[in-house]
Amino acid sequence: MMAQSRGPAQPNLVQVLDTAPLNMRYWRAIGMITTAAMLDYFDFVIVGFIIAVIGPAWKLTFVETSVILISAGIGSVVGSLVWGVLSDLIGRKFMLVCGIAICGSASGAIAFVPDGAWVPLTALRFLVGLGMAGAGIGSITLAVELTPVRVRTVLASSVAIPGSLGVFAAALLSSALLPSIGWRGLALVGFAPLVLVVPVLIWVPESARWLMSRSRAEDARKAASSLLDLPVEHVAQPPAIARQSGGARLSEVYSEPQVFWFVALAWLGFSVASYGVLLWGPTILSLILGVDASRAAQLYIAVSLAGLAGRIFFAVLPQWLGRRLAGQITGLGIALALGAVSLFFQESIGGFPLIVVLLCIGALFFDGGASNLGPLSAEVFPAHLAARGSGVGQAANGIGKILGPLVLAFIAGTDNLLTPQATIDAAGPAFAFLAGCGLLVWFAFAFLGVETHLKTLKLGDSVEDRLEVAGSAPSPDLLQGSADTGGPRAHAYTLGELGGATAPTAR
Repeated sequence: MMAQSRGPAQPNLVQVLDTAPLNMRYWRAIGMITTAAMLDYFDFVIVGFIIAVIGPAWKLTFVETSVILISAGIGSVVGSLVWGVLSDLIGRKFMLVCGIAICGSASGAIAFVPDGAWVPLTALRFLVGLGMAGAGIGSITLAVELTPVRVRTVLASSVAIPGSLGVFAAALLSSALLPSIGWRGLALVGFAPLVLVVPVLIWVPESARWLMSRSRAEDARKAASSLLDLPVEHVAQPPAIARQSGGARLSEVYSEPQVFWFVALAWLGFSVASYGVLLWGPTILSLILGVDASRAAQLYIAVSLAGLAGRIFFAVLPQWLGRRLAGQITGLGIALALGAVSLFFQESIGGFPLIVVLLCIGALFFDGGASNLGPLSAEVFPAHLAARGSGVGQAANGIGKILGPLVLAFIAGTDNLLTPQATIDAAGPAFAFLAGCGLLVWFAFAFLGVETHLKTLKLGDSVEDRLEVAGSAPSPDLLQGSADTGGPRAHAYTLGELGGATAPTAR
């Protein structure tokens, strides 16, 4: 008797996730993630406007002002490395919730710091950075791993767009509310992220790709069931991969040195330029233009709106050009725009300060480029290392949060950065240094960068690295973990149906 044909191999869970329709559960989860990013960004940058008020009022010295501003960066460095390890060990979702809770609690608590008590303020800013790192790593890795490959470049990049909305909200609320509610009332808004803790717990699923990379096959099917809104028995089996070690050592992220240094150098150059402008921007505008903190915040609204436009632009551009070329454009744009600021910051056009115009142009790149760079940090590493890889990027980002404001402060060469003449004298060389950081971003993308656009994410060392490109045929290696259960088809859906715009129907 002839053996009965088993029929064509069925798609495995990786392929199902990469071709799945974008249903309401996906959009709800992404909505929670992006809202958290916006509110955490607000919490981080709002201190720039608060310092513009309390710096003169508290008579803060150069050292005290600098320590307050860099403390969040130190918290980000520590948090990125710790959260990255824990996220690869425990899971993305739990780290996201913890990060939101810590960032929101610490930021709102700043409102209760006594006048002149800069040390408690510094400690709270450290916790803000610590929490933001956890939320950032959790959100970006989840966005990358939840999104199908055909639209991952544009949609995962779009998660970074609300960051600029956070900067815009900080500038808008500072301009509108500082005169009436003061800096303490503004700081109370920092509690806002806490409203997301319960919705994220309920509506954001764990990453099925991470669960597969940890050899937790049934948990991965349950997570996919929640995301795809399917009965778990209709969810495909994961591919067969080697079981990963029970731990999650940080040193493992250096297994691919080129990728490690690409992520570290690109983030370092980008963040030094970005946060050097973002954190000192309101104070610099206030001093150079001779206006108060409220007027400086009004002018900074234009910069934040330009950053928002840049994030939208760099979320879409890589879908056309790829991530590497878009990253090179980011670096060159930073270099040219901030180089122009260093030369023409005291000039005006029709009575309007040229520095505001040039900072708006620069924000298209030093703020907008985050849309491309953020997801790339997770995409270039396999799933079992993705959070640690993202953590390396965020650690370099945190170092940039320290170096950017600190270099500007040291270039000022004074024991009180709030001395106007010293800051004006230092503006040229300071912005020239920040322009050089843009060249570092270009170098990293041009000579070390790895392209991930339209390439399937690697799960673990036993799965071929990114051989599956969107629209290509499934490879036998990826299909080896599919189960043939007999009787009714366990997967119930064809690849064509899952890749469509409407939900498939069970057979």
